[in-house]
Amino acid sequence: MEASLNTYQDEQPPLQAENFYRKHEKNSKLSGVKKDIEKLYEAVPQLVKVFKIKEKIGEGTFSSVYLATAQQQAGCEEKMALKHLIPTSHPLRIAAELQCLTIAGGQDNVMGVRYCFRKNDHVVIVMPYLEHESFLDILNSLSFEEVREYMFNLFKALRRIHHFGIVHRDVKPSNFLYNRQLKEYALVDFGLAQGTPDTKIELLRVVQSESQQESCSQNKPHLTLGNRVSVNGTASRQIAQQSASKTSDKWCCSQMQNKQGKGKEGSVHHSVQRSVFGERNFNIHSSTYQESPTIKLIKQSKVMDVASRKLATKKKIISTKAVNNGVAKKATNSCPAILTCDCYATDRVCSVCLSRRQQVAPRAGTPGFRAPEVLTKCPTQTTAIDMWSAGIIFLSLLSGRYPFYKASDDLTALAQIMTIRGSRETIQAAKTFGKSVLCTKEVPAQDLRTLCERLRGTNSSCAKSTSDMHTNSLYEPALAIETDKKVEFASQPLGEKIQHLKNNCHEGDNGLEIKITEKATDLKGWDRVPDEAYDLLDKLLDLNPATRITAKEALLHHFFKDIRQ
Repeated sequence: MEASLNTYQDEQPPLQAENFYRKHEKNSKLSGVKKDIEKLYEAVPQLVKVFKIKEKIGEGTFSSVYLATAQQQAGCEEKMALKHLIPTSHPLRIAAELQCLTIAGGQDNVMGVRYCFRKNDHVVIVMPYLEHESFLDILNSLSFEEVREYMFNLFKALRRIHHFGIVHRDVKPSNFLYNRQLKEYALVDFGLAQGTPDTKIELLRVVQSESQQESCSQNKPHLTLGNRVSVNGTASRQIAQQSASKTSDKWCCSQMQNKQGKGKEGSVHHSVQRSVFGERNFNIHSSTYQESPTIKLIKQSKVMDVASRKLATKKKIISTKAVNNGVAKKATNSCPAILTCDCYATDRVCSVCLSRRQQVAPRAGTPGFRAPEVLTKCPTQTTAIDMWSAGIIFLSLLSGRYPFYKASDDLTALAQIMTIRGSRETIQAAKTFGKSVLCTKEVPAQDLRTLCERLRGTNSSCAKSTSDMHTNSLYEPALAIETDKKVEFASQPLGEKIQHLKNNCHEGDNGLEIKITEKATDLKGWDRVPDEAYDLLDKLLDLNPATRITAKEALLHHFFKDIRQ
């Protein structure tokens, strides 16, 4: 007894120290948030008269979001979400985001906007506040019917924005707010949005045009809007017109370079994935099979072999001789034939390919949710990329795993997609949008139902015989082991499997019988997932964007028949 007491007393100091550090860390964080709120009041002083800012609920690469209350004329308080855009955000991009919110927002689960405040280069967008749950916190407690409703409402929001020619580009759980109790939903954050060729959002056309021309404006923006703007569609145009006429070349170029480093604009890498609407960012518990040593894509090397260098030199000599002999025109005509690429489908890059201009295509978005056409730098990207992202969300909901994909680069991400959808299918789909993908080994496509049931743990194992257990590899979804560049799912030891089955089964007169337990009765519909769910998932994860299901078609899918009725 004395020994136990001494041990307990010895353990006290580390425990107290841990609590002290936790308390100190919490106080430091609160102190930092308090300072941020004070700075926001100083930057946009007109906020003081209207809002009482409570706390910071989200922070992203280019904005921070605060929870505030506004005193209404009737005397009651209304909660608002204040999105403070960092001063280095391009005014045209801010104006385009505002226009998306004003024109498409406010209905069909798309977030609207109430006001826009501005002082110098600080802009604050005021939106209704929707209290919501963290996706990861509720993922494994959702019933199948809740998942059905969630996806139906997501497609409603996507149908709405796609009708206006808006490609969201960053569809993910933290950008689709969900209040489980009230059954309310909101698609948020149009900071990365781009327009389709026939978009009804005028400023998205301007943003796209400027991006394509790679041109910079003249002078640093100095916006002169009023203290408070009730957003009715003209506010965003005012911002755009004034910023377009007064932006400096140096400022614009530096911002574009900055965003290319951070990943906010069209052809950049979204390196920091922190939600701006209160959802925590989790880069753990990845559920997918990552790139294995035997299944990988060949990355292009910039080192030429000796043969290629000799070939390049020889071609240069031939070309020079042709010009010197007065047959420059003939040499020019024969140039494409002479400089034919000789590294196609090989693991090296020839001098001809090295001399070509680098491929440029929009790739903004969150890793793990990017469509194959984005990963392969397809220049023509449509609303289909949002549908792929919705498919990844659906895959997480059906499998109970989030994030499902996690990769350090685009080729690894493509290899991970191959492990689910198949290498042959991926290569074939890439050809449809003019891309060639080389894979060192053929990987078969997986059955989506089998995969999701195995990861969620809802497949029936009691019905299997002991011999089946020896021949079929059963995996325990919780045992995810992350190695250098792959995630393996370690199989549960056979002895533990059998003991687990014995605990849930017993011998009866007619052989092996299943023992019904309380846990088995609380499956929340996951033991009755219809084939229509996996059919819809298959259509959402169609590797070919041209045949991928649209939001409008998804809402008419048989999977939602009961909800529509």
